[in-house]
Amino acid sequence: MIPGGEYVEQTAGDGTRTMVYRAVERVPQTWQIFSAFFKGFVDKADIIIFTLIIGGAFWIVNDSRAFDVGTMTFLRKARRLESNSLIRKVGIDNLMLVCIMLMFSIFGAVFGMSEETIPFCMVLVPMAISMGYDSITGVCMAFVAAGLGFAGAILNPLTIGIAQSLSGLPLFSGIEYRLFCWVVINTIGFAWILRYANRVKRCPESSVVYHDDNYWRELHTDTSMEVEFRTPRAAWGCYLFLAAVQIVFAFRYPETSLKIGNSVFEHLPLIPVLAGAFTVLSVFLLRKSVHFFIMNLLFFTIFYLIVGVMGYGWYIAEISTLFFALGIFSGVANGKGPNELVQLFLAGCKDMMSAALVVGLAGGIIVILKEGRIIDTILHNLAAGMDGLGQVATVSVMYAIQTLINLVMPSGSAKAALTMPIMAPFAELIGMSKQAAVMAYQFGDAFTNLLTPTSGVLMAVLGVSHIPYDKWFRWAWKFILFMVLLGLLLLIPTVLVPMNGF
Repeated sequence: MIPGGEYVEQTAGDGTRTMVYRAVERVPQTWQIFSAFFKGFVDKADIIIFTLIIGGAFWIVNDSRAFDVGTMTFLRKARRLESNSLIRKVGIDNLMLVCIMLMFSIFGAVFGMSEETIPFCMVLVPMAISMGYDSITGVCMAFVAAGLGFAGAILNPLTIGIAQSLSGLPLFSGIEYRLFCWVVINTIGFAWILRYANRVKRCPESSVVYHDDNYWRELHTDTSMEVEFRTPRAAWGCYLFLAAVQIVFAFRYPETSLKIGNSVFEHLPLIPVLAGAFTVLSVFLLRKSVHFFIMNLLFFTIFYLIVGVMGYGWYIAEISTLFFALGIFSGVANGKGPNELVQLFLAGCKDMMSAALVVGLAGGIIVILKEGRIIDTILHNLAAGMDGLGQVATVSVMYAIQTLINLVMPSGSAKAALTMPIMAPFAELIGMSKQAAVMAYQFGDAFTNLLTPTSGVLMAVLGVSHIPYDKWFRWAWKFILFMVLLGLLLLIPTVLVPMNGF
């Protein structure tokens, strides 16, 4: 049904190179369809393996309950600030809400925290009700805040990392504007949530889930997490080994040239500073509990990720190795044996397998389009259909398409594999930055995750929080619509304003 076509490069007499479309003979795909799935897996093998390794590593980290301990320790320390008169004027509850949401937003922006928010809702929802709020506020503190950070996606390897690699862009390029977007999204999102929370606190009956929250009021749930604070000998062994490795690398790489966008900062002693900070800080944390040491491993993994990508050109293989090491050393420090580590890692891979399969299937679809010689025809007709719309209208249409797709396909990595091989070349054809297409994917992949019933994480969060979906929808739809419109406004500068990485 679709005629064959391809783009070919032509060089003018002055040396200018342009891409010209021409019709070619069709190559109908019949039995080849059955082999396309295999070819798609081969073509996307690096991304599939990357996805599985990330899932396995974080499953091991989650098993240690380090996230639980870190969050609850923060809550206890925040309560001690009530004695400060200045903080009392600002409102300790408001300050706590902002700090908790900021922490989860950072996790969402850096490594795509999503499923990990489910157990925290079981803690933060009754805590929010005990503070005079409602269960929706408790869900906002963890799940919604992580979703806002996910929309900012400063360093999220499972969304931005995959989308940029598929688009042929430097990994995490354009971080300056993404950081600005993250600040704007969080500022406005947090303000909306605080306004709602304070209204509920003044008039609890105004909450749409006021009667549903009787479950928590009658339960009198203890908001503390029962965790055994301990430091196995294996944790000290991990510390000594990792400290020794980092000290060796500190001597080997005493200076680093850090590239941020088009700016280069040279002769920075980043690795020696990180090695020294890890060596000293880990001693104090290990004396408290292995959970704090594992959180420390996570944070330093993120720091080394930034240095590796921006200073040494790390790509998917190196980042996969880094997170794989995080998972292994977290498990060993937690006292897990080889068999337990393998079981946990496989459980994490199993959790990510559906996304990995979709990535391979999406790759197979692209194989069919390419071998059938129709993908360029589709791009050509898309370009012709939007000809004259202008770049603002084009990026808006891309954003709308990604948002609609997200309603039925919440998996960010799978959606990137399906859409970016088409969207990125299309953007390039009409003279628009491929980075703008990635940003359209980034925003389109995020906001509706907080509303669509096809999201398993959302339904699990509402289930453990005892919030009926219809009442969540009544509260959330205006907020999500507002954030979608905000995302559209933030996309406009990507095609109108010259910026690093765009």
